[in-house]
Amino acid sequence: MTPSDSCIAAIKSSESCRLAIYPDLNGFATIGWGHKLTHDDVVSGRYANGITQAIADALFLSDLIPIESQVNDAVLAIPFFAPTQGQFDALFDFCFNLGISRLQTLLAHGIDQVPAQLPHWIYASGAVAPGLVKRRALEVSWWQGKIAA
Repeated sequence: MTPSDSCIAAIKSSESCRLAIYPDLNGFATIGWGHKLTHDDVVSGRYANGITQAIADALFLSDLIPIESQVNDAVLAIPFFAPTQGQFDALFDFCFNLGISRLQTLLAHGIDQVPAQLPHWIYASGAVAPGLVKRRALEVSWWQGKIAA
């Protein structure tokens, strides 16, 4: 499966775009549409002078590729589960935001527990982040089919 246009738009809305390096909610160096910088990026000074909108958009598209593969692999590993577009989008947004290891932790509770578990993932640097509360609520709505993906 692939993420819906609504999912991509929601990710962009949640992440917003910054053309200069900034710390994300957990203090990690980030640029563009939530693109986490690697240690090598930081040490080398890559992006130190900022980026253009075109580069931000290209980084975003390249960041989506492994997420799509990771979510599809995770979904295929769940016996008898054929996700709706909304369920796929919920998992995709979650994985884009928190990464594959956190997605695996979420899914370890059982696929039927996903909507109950999503609201627990609202903390950044030890505090409730209002943006994450909103993001998790959207994911639950997608999961439950309350909002068209």
